[in-house]
Amino acid sequence: MKNKICFKLLVILFLIFSIQSCESKEPEKTSKLWVEAKSSKTEPLDVLDDANSSVSYSRRNAITNAVKKCSAAIVGINVSSYVELTRRDPFDIFYDDPMFRHFFGNRGRRTQKYEIQGLGSGFLISPDGYILTNHHVAGNASKIIVTTTDGKKYDAEIVGADKTSDVCLLKINVKNFPYLKLANSDDVITGEWAIAFGNPFGLFDLNAHPTVTVGVVSNTGVNLIQDDRVYKNMIQTDAAISSGNSGGPLVNALGEVMAINTIIFSTAQSQRGAGSIGIGFAIPINRVKEIVDELKEKKTIDRDFYHGMEVREIDEQIQKYLNIEKSDGVIVFSIERNSPANDAKIEPGDIILEIDGMKILRQDDFLINVLDARKGQKLNLKLLRDGKEINTVLTLKSRKKR
Repeated sequence: MKNKICFKLLVILFLIFSIQSCESKEPEKTSKLWVEAKSSKTEPLDVLDDANSSVSYSRRNAITNAVKKCSAAIVGINVSSYVELTRRDPFDIFYDDPMFRHFFGNRGRRTQKYEIQGLGSGFLISPDGYILTNHHVAGNASKIIVTTTDGKKYDAEIVGADKTSDVCLLKINVKNFPYLKLANSDDVITGEWAIAFGNPFGLFDLNAHPTVTVGVVSNTGVNLIQDDRVYKNMIQTDAAISSGNSGGPLVNALGEVMAINTIIFSTAQSQRGAGSIGIGFAIPINRVKEIVDELKEKKTIDRDFYHGMEVREIDEQIQKYLNIEKSDGVIVFSIERNSPANDAKIEPGDIILEIDGMKILRQDDFLINVLDARKGQKLNLKLLRDGKEINTVLTLKSRKKR
């Protein structure tokens, strides 16, 4: 009898200490804003393997457990912003005439402000109200309303935002809130389960519950440039992501955040937005980790720099002219005087083969590696000049004001 009682006590204690949820308790004291999931640093990846393999065993499985674990930390975001539009008078060409202005006044162009409303998703990464979302969701907003899963609405402030990486850090005034832990996105495997949470088409406003879609990781390491934003090492998924899902988390079968849902390729367009055709991309969370603490401290990332050179892809015509066999790399077409490129002794005709060890195969590779840098950063370039490889260091600087 005593043995049975002891056994039951041990089972109860094991369950108490092993149950992992979206903790509302204070995270361990650390200099970092976010909390790293244990499975990404101490536990073997077998834990995640077991979770993925359990999906087909029962109705309640790793996916339903992850949904239950994460849902309370998802938020819907509604934003308002203002844009100025200039209306041009049809007689605008006459307003340069002093006589015309004398009779009709100086009313050639009028500027009006318009309010634009938008929506998106986000998720809490700390119990005291820090929220991650995309810059294109809230980075330029004048007013931000965050709705939590208990139906309450909060005014949010922008702590920091970075357009280039498309990351935005918000803050609401709460305590002891559920939050999500961040995985190690370098360990993501193509084909593993992926669960997307969000607010597609504003559905979060109907019942304060996030929409959940499930798919797999379709690809990793995808590089894209869109609207002056650098999407580096993106995680592709076929979990349905639609307009309004931006800023929500993409989690693994343990409920740990792998990435932030961000952009989609879609042929399904309407006035309400774009629908999923199974091609979505999310910012890997390791990239976000590098940015979020800097945003909290500095509010922005200083990318006010220039390099001072024009580069072009190597086409067949350039190949023939330079008598080179391979088209890898980009060719330096021109150099500005007294520019960082000039200081690095880069010359027109040089072919850039690598930047910081990353191969440059096309112009987008060059832009992704350069635009993602910071002012003052030193880039190690491998060049091809006169058939010989040489190395140089390019220091990115602000353009001198005249």
